[in-house]
This record gives sequence, C-alpha cells and structure tokens, in this order.
Amino acid sequence: MSGAEAAGRAPVQEAAYLEALDFARRVLQPVAGAMDQEDTFPLAVWREFARHGYAGLGIPPAYGGSGGDLLTAALVGRALSRVSPAFALSYGAHLNLCAHNILKNGTDAQKRRYLPELASGRTIGAMALTEPNAGSDATAIRTTAVASKDGYRLNGTKMFITNAPIAGLFVLYAKTRPQAGSEGISAFIVEASSPGLRLARSLDKLGMRGSPTGELVLDDCQVPEENLLGEKDRGVLVMMQGLDAERAFYSFSGVGIAEEALERSIRYAGEAVRDGLAVEAAEAIQTKIADMYVATEAARLLAYEAVHTVLGGQRASRAAAAALLFSGQTARMAADAALEIHQGSGFRRGSVVERFWRDAKLFDIGAGTKEIRRVVLARELTGRR
Repeated sequence: MSGAEAAGRAPVQEAAYLEALDFARRVLQPVAGAMDQEDTFPLAVWREFARHGYAGLGIPPAYGGSGGDLLTAALVGRALSRVSPAFALSYGAHLNLCAHNILKNGTDAQKRRYLPELASGRTIGAMALTEPNAGSDATAIRTTAVASKDGYRLNGTKMFITNAPIAGLFVLYAKTRPQAGSEGISAFIVEASSPGLRLARSLDKLGMRGSPTGELVLDDCQVPEENLLGEKDRGVLVMMQGLDAERAFYSFSGVGIAEEALERSIRYAGEAVRDGLAVEAAEAIQTKIADMYVATEAARLLAYEAVHTVLGGQRASRAAAAALLFSGQTARMAADAALEIHQGSGFRRGSVVERFWRDAKLFDIGAGTKEIRRVVLARELTGRR
C-alpha cells in the first residue's frame, strides 16, 4: 500500500489524531512552556492523558489496553508533537519502546503481569539500550548478564535513557555472551525497584526538556529468569524489529513539529502582510512557506508508508529509515524557517518556535543518527542487508 493510499484509508485513526490534538491544546499546551523552562515532566497531565486511554494504545483490552494499532498510537504522537515534542518523546518511550516491545516479544505471563500497569499509565515505561561507549553501534554494549541461581545478575551503565528518572519498568539489553557480538545479546524486563539498579543522574539537555533523561547504573542487579524477554542470546532480533517500529513511530513526531511550524508561520506571515510588510520580504517568506508545505506533505506520506509496512509484517528497515530521516530533516528545516519568519519574536528565549527549533535537533541523533539511517538505506537498496 502506498503512503497516499494509507493516508486515505485511516478515518478512524485520523479521528483519534484530532481528539488527541484537542486534548493537547486544552490540557498540555498551558504547561508546555514551563515543562521546557523548568525541565520537569507534568505528571498531572500524564495521569489525565492516561485516563483517556492514550497510554495503552495498541495494547489489546485483554491486557488492559485501549486497543487500536501502531498507526493510531503514532498519530497521537504527531498530535502531541504539535504542542510539546518533549511530552511526545516520553509517550513514545513508554508505549512504543517499552509496552509494545513486551506485547510483541513477551510471554503471556509477562504480558499479564506488566501490560495492565503500563496501559493504565500507573507505571511509566522506558527502554535502556544506549551506553556511554555504545550508541549508533548498539551491538557494542558492555552491560553483562550472568546467569545465577536466582536468574541473572546485570552489571553495567546505560546512558541517555528517555524516562529513566520517572520510569517504573525498563526493557533493557545486556550481553549474555560478551564475546559473541550481536549473537550474545539478550533482552530483559527490569523493574526500577530491582536491587542493584539505580538512577545515577538526570541529564540537562539542549532540547526536549521536560522529557526526563538519565543515566542508569546496574551493580549486581538481580533479575529473575522469567524476566528474560524473548530467547536468550537472541535479543538482537528484538532490538532490530523494535528499531524499525521506533523509527516509523517517531517519524510522525517530526511531521507534527513541521505542521505546527508551518501553521504558525502562515498565521504570522498573514499578520505581517496586513501590517505593511515590504513586498520583497513578503515574497521571501512565501517561498519559505511553500517549501515547508511541500516537505511536510512528503514527510507525512513517508511516515504513513513506514507504519503500514510495519503493520503489514513486511521488512520495514528501508521504509522506516527513510521516513525518520526525511521527517527529521523536515522538522529541522521547518523549525528553522519558522524562527526566521518570526524574526526577533522567534529568536526570543521561551517562544514556541525557539523551543521547537531546539527540540527538532534530536532527530539528527535519536533512533540511530541520520548518518546511520543513510547507511541502512544504502545497504537495503544495494542488497547488503
């Protein structure tokens, strides 16, 4: 199914998007600025968000979820990103990186134990993969998991973990066979209360402030054997499948940033023209707006294509990498153009376009850097998977 066809056949999901956008405007927008300035996550808003069922999208009612699918969940992320990309980032880490991962790879017992708490929002989820010396090459992680009589003992450090300061549950990757490279990685469900797991520090970031990010230290962290997620030494499969879904999911967040930047620029330009903006300046602004519109529409269709490829059970690495690469570029371009169009008021600290300009930079780095996405695309296109 092409992106255009996908976009035209999702009326239920589009209705969910509009409802989520209304929620974001009414409930999230009043605190979005303070989230950024104070770098605090609004738990009261999260609880209200969860009461609407958003924290359990894509999770079947049998496991306490709201039903729906990845597209519905991603479109809610798009709506949130139009108001607070930081809140959308934490939402995606909770739902897509943690809950959806357990749903796809967990045993029935694991799903029944953990998904109801995640779906209700009472427990916030996260994924712990990145380490101080293992970012783009995720198979280079050094955290180890050694079998013991009680399960596994985990030792290592995880860095740049979204939601770490507020999470109650982690999908965490460690080496069960350290010398085996990608063949020795296993995935685990780790409770934040596990002995030997501690939050070493919260990180102060340039953008996406209000989405808490932290460093985790595992010092003989005891994890029961039944919390192994998927097969032992086969965690790289869990990781790579999850990465395709993550890229497809977050591509809609890039679209949301671009849409909001475009809408605000159109509104500001109209006011400027009415106030007597010089013809030459008005034409320059119109050119920027036209470019923003074309790129945003293209990014939206690529995002639909990627999510529908994941939902169809097809190999999604190419579509997902392309969607996130382009939507990230579009988000940055649109935020930059919006800041320039708003001139002095946009350059002012605390303005919405200034915040979006900082937030959009993460798309160069997260879910694999933009360079890694290009490598993935080149290998997929040339058959060197």
